[in-house]
Amino acid sequence: MSTPIRPKDRDAVIQSLRAGVVPRARQYLIQVGRVREVETLVGDIDRIADGGSAFRIVTGEYGAGKTFFLNLVRAIALEKKLVVANADLNPDRRLHASGGQARSLYAELMRSVSTRTKPDGGALAGIVEKFIGAAKAEAKTAGQSTESILRQKLDQLAELVNGYDFADVIAAYCRGSDDGNEQLKSDAVRWLRGEFSTKTDARLALGVRSIIDDASLYDQLKLLAHFVRLAGFAGLLISLDELVNLYKMANRQARESNYEQILRILNDSLQGASVGLGFVLGGTPEFLFDTRRGLYSYPALQSRLAQNTFASNGLVDFSGPVMPLSSLTQEDFYVLLQKIRNVYACGDEAKYLLPDSAIVAFMGHCSKRIGSAYFRTPRTTITSFINLLAVLEQNPGTAWQGLLDGVEVKADIGGSADKLVEGDDEFATFKL
Repeated sequence: MSTPIRPKDRDAVIQSLRAGVVPRARQYLIQVGRVREVETLVGDIDRIADGGSAFRIVTGEYGAGKTFFLNLVRAIALEKKLVVANADLNPDRRLHASGGQARSLYAELMRSVSTRTKPDGGALAGIVEKFIGAAKAEAKTAGQSTESILRQKLDQLAELVNGYDFADVIAAYCRGSDDGNEQLKSDAVRWLRGEFSTKTDARLALGVRSIIDDASLYDQLKLLAHFVRLAGFAGLLISLDELVNLYKMANRQARESNYEQILRILNDSLQGASVGLGFVLGGTPEFLFDTRRGLYSYPALQSRLAQNTFASNGLVDFSGPVMPLSSLTQEDFYVLLQKIRNVYACGDEAKYLLPDSAIVAFMGHCSKRIGSAYFRTPRTTITSFINLLAVLEQNPGTAWQGLLDGVEVKADIGGSADKLVEGDDEFATFKL
């Protein structure tokens, strides 16, 4: 017997899928296949929670389910008591820059900071509050001032970049909380989010001498990973999608500067230099394998990301940093459509709008129209299936057999733009 599904959850999943986007929550309702891949990422999450580090690049064709997989990993990390931050890269958000693009990426990550009790972002202030609350309780027990306990706890951050100023900002937030000074609390959160654009403004507001800028993005993430552990969380997971935007950058030097930042993150992870910090990056195969402008164009990365040559002919190796996301099989896709049908009916089998035989017929129809692409990159196929369910729901008594031939299914060509990139321009105006 199926488990009932709340209408709110049903609508959130169905509306997202119908629009061709990934649901932000309840991904488990439609998760199929890829058991080994999920188990591997769960292992990474456990290692982060144990004070270690992790780095993964998840590759897959456009529409093959990378974003869904990243969101599923994000949901698992939240359940494992990690703090999670996620962002998509675009021309205004990069890992390395000097024109504000890296700071823009950091600010977006901070806006998205989530915890299990606040999974939709905006959890940064709550993490600070939790840390200060624990410090106040400890100070009361020890008969010391709250700020002295705060300083003792944050002493271990002093060796990290911006560590001293970070401690001053947390202390300022604590003073603001004690004095009812909302402006001071707001300024402290603004600094933590990377929203101060000048050191002068930060010094006047908080008395600190540094700000989070393009050059300090990664160092600040390492600092934040330490802090969330001090606040009682298991670690920090950073999820970055759409890394193909780095591949599409016209200027080679700008691309390589970003690839060098990825190399730095990878090296720290492999050497255990990061504590409680993990990265999961999503990109297309071109972003990784293209030896002219992809990650493989950077020799140091190519050597570290090279795949195991023994993992062929059906053999897999998930121990390396690269995880190629396998396409769904026809069997997986059949189960996926069954799950979508179940979600549409709020888990009530009596309300199923289609029998199993109709799902088989729908798959056959799609195969005739666009071939195997219907289950390998299933975004548009899923949208068509939900459209069919919507018509059946709103027109009771309509026979699905009569509608099937009218179902329009098109191949998903949204990823073709990723391959249409301009040639390298060494003299283009750019900001590293």
